[in-house]
Amino acid sequence: MHSSDASKLRQYIEKIENLEVEKTEIHEHISDVYRQAKSDGFDAKIMKRIIKLKKMKTEDRETEDMLLDTYMLALGLISSDEEKQ
Repeated sequence: MHSSDASKLRQYIEKIENLEVEKTEIHEHISDVYRQAKSDGFDAKIMKRIIKLKKMKTEDRETEDMLLDTYMLALGLISSDEEKQ
């Protein structure tokens, strides 16, 4: 490997390492926000689910909801009356 390639590789590695540190710091900040929300009486698990749903396309969300209802109905977790609502 040429010295210029080794230098370039080193730069990429350092950049990735720095981004990994930033990612960890951001994750810690997000966790802090969830803890604050929980202390205010909000359910962090539900908040995470809402954030996931907001990222989804409407079509994908509707498909997931339909499949969830279908599976729950098949397992007897909901009645066919509940599924129609």
